Amino acid sequence: MPRIALAVAGVLFLLYPVVRPWDDETTADGAHAAMASGAWVASHLFAMLGFILVGLALLGLRDLVGTAPVAVMWAGAGLTLTYYGAEDFGLHAAATTAGTDLLAVAEATRYHPVAVTTFGVGLVALAVGAVLVALKLKRPSAWVFAAGFVLFLPQFFTPAPVRIAHGVLMLAGLVWLAADLRKDARVLAGQGAA
Repeated sequence: MPRIALAVAGVLFLLYPVVRPWDDETTADGAHAAMASGAWVASHLFAMLGFILVGLALLGLRDLVGTAPVAVMWAGAGLTLTYYGAEDFGLHAAATTAGTDLLAVAEATRYHPVAVTTFGVGLVALAVGAVLVALKLKRPSAWVFAAGFVLFLPQFFTPAPVRIAHGVLMLAGLVWLAADLRKDARVLAGQGAA
C-alpha cells in the first residue's frame, strides 16, 4: 500500500500543473477564466490528495524511515492543506459569484499574513521531512523525492513550463522511490509476519 500511495501521489502531483488553467491571473478576465473553471478545482484537489497520500505512504513506511520524517511531513501537509483549500474552493467560489472583486479577494486570500506564513512553514516542513527521509534511506531515488519537495515552494515563482517540469520531477521522485522500496517492503512484510 505505501508504494502504491507514493506512485499515485506522483501522478497527482504531475496532473496538478498540467490540468491547472494558466490564464493571466493578474487581470480580472484571466483570473475569472482560471478560477471559475472546473480544471482549477480539479488541479488543486490533485495536489491536496497528493500530500495526503505521501503522508499515508510514509506512515506505512515508518519502520523504514523513522518517526521524525513522518511527523514533520504530516505537520507540513496539514499546514499546507489549509492554504490549498482556500486557494481551491474559496477562490473558485469567489470567481463564480457575480459582482465579486476577484482580484481583491485573491490578493487577500493569498497574501493574508497568517495564511501565507502557514503555507510557507508547511512547505518548508515538507521539504525538511523529505530530506530526513532521504538521509535515512540513503539512495538516489530518495534524493529525487526530496528535491521535489525542496523545490515545491520556489516553483511557485516560476512560469507555467517550469511548474509543469516540477510536476515531472515530483512524478519521477515518487514513482522511483516507490519502485526502489519494493525490496524493503518485502523485508518489512516478512518482519511483520514473524
